[in-house]
Amino acid sequence: MVSINKNILRTILIASYIMIVALIISGVSALFSYLNTGADRSTMLHTEIKKVDQYAPKMDWEPLQNEGRPMDDQTLNAIQHDYLDAWYVKQIAYKSNKTAGIKDYYTDSARKNLFDFIDLNKAQDISIEATTLSHNPTLEFFSQDGQLAVITDRNVIEYKRVFKAKELILETKEKSNYQMVCLLEDGFWRIRHLVKDSTEIFKPEPKPIAVDSLNIRGINYYPQANPWNMFGDDFSTDTISKDFKIIKDAGLNSVRLFVQYEDFGKEHIDAKKIEKLKQTLDTAEANDLKVVLTLFDFFGDYSVMNWTLNQRHAEAVVNAAKDHNALLAWDIKNEPNLDFESRGKDNVIAWLDNMIDLVKSTDSIHPVTIGWSNTESATILKDKLDFISFHYYEDLENLDAAVAAIKTEITDKPLVLQEFGLSSYSGIWKPFGSSDEDQANYHKKIQEQIAANNLQFMSWTLYDFTDVPTDVVGSRPWRRNTQKRFGFINSKGEKKEAFKYISNQ
Repeated sequence: MVSINKNILRTILIASYIMIVALIISGVSALFSYLNTGADRSTMLHTEIKKVDQYAPKMDWEPLQNEGRPMDDQTLNAIQHDYLDAWYVKQIAYKSNKTAGIKDYYTDSARKNLFDFIDLNKAQDISIEATTLSHNPTLEFFSQDGQLAVITDRNVIEYKRVFKAKELILETKEKSNYQMVCLLEDGFWRIRHLVKDSTEIFKPEPKPIAVDSLNIRGINYYPQANPWNMFGDDFSTDTISKDFKIIKDAGLNSVRLFVQYEDFGKEHIDAKKIEKLKQTLDTAEANDLKVVLTLFDFFGDYSVMNWTLNQRHAEAVVNAAKDHNALLAWDIKNEPNLDFESRGKDNVIAWLDNMIDLVKSTDSIHPVTIGWSNTESATILKDKLDFISFHYYEDLENLDAAVAAIKTEITDKPLVLQEFGLSSYSGIWKPFGSSDEDQANYHKKIQEQIAANNLQFMSWTLYDFTDVPTDVVGSRPWRRNTQKRFGFINSKGEKKEAFKYISNQ
């Protein structure tokens, strides 16, 4: 019995010894692996949002003709990735006046200058919001050991806003040339030297687009069954074709469509959505209709650090549609002035200004406008737009005077009344609303004013809707029910009294 107990005890001791040794070996192995593995850059970025989701300026490398060792695509991609990370981290640091992340993308000699600059700005209560919009790098030299790269980055377009005590003191857009040396350290490319060779104010001057023949008689369009989700699962070219025929037969020549920012994939454009958009343009062409495409619907974040992502989105959409025969014009944004109070008027206008430049640089043929929500904002950026668009849902008695005020400041560009209409809803949520007859009288009157003021027009909208998403007008029933009844055709598919005034032809 004693012998059995000794054997059991001996077995337990041996097993315990083996487990302890195994744990020690495992711990040493894990430590060795950690010490010999490059750190995860996503954990190094001490910022709220990673670069991959926030920064994508246009990169256009010159053909590789560098001295030294031949460059391979994988290494070049790694250099580009870390180079853009370095720009992003520097911009975050200049905005926050914090140095977190800089040591991960700059060597000792390079980071000292950055730290000194940040300390100076912090002492003077200065912060800088900045982004680069495009880079044109040339690889000049790649060392034989693959540890050093010399790059010239020409015509870098930079946008900056400088604040002192939170007040804007400078806004500038520059074109600069940079020389830099990158070193491979710990498996990552860090900037050792970054020197600005030259800089100048950048003022793009796109070629004016002729709009003398512009003659818009149109309507804002969504299918009746799936408004505000036109390119979703219920997308139907048959339905759209039938609707476009109704529009054409009514004497109209154009439709306004909306490209929603998130729905189309933000900076990662959804190829399936683009294909549906192209099919819609094909359908418009088949029905002899032109299309005004409104970009950035349901978008409201104008922060400078997001600009590169926004521009990649717009660039993809514009490139996909710019050669289509049905395309008439680009509308940069629907009613952006409604974001002035919540997002800052200066922020919104700066974003619009730069987005106009981007669209015009991508498509130099089709005119560009902005769908302002009222007549008061219609003159903003008037010199950069090819025609002026505004919406009007106010008292018709004041329309003539409002148009006259616009014409005193804008004398050489077409004016488009891009949205207008009257809801025929009258019910429990709005007992003193308007009737079908009131709606018809409204459209008769406004078409007379459109003709008298030599306006072009796009009314709101073809159909009454059975459902309106809360994202459009909120959840309050008196607003949602009112929004459902702006159409010229009711929920049963019957033409309302107002239909005979859908056009002034």
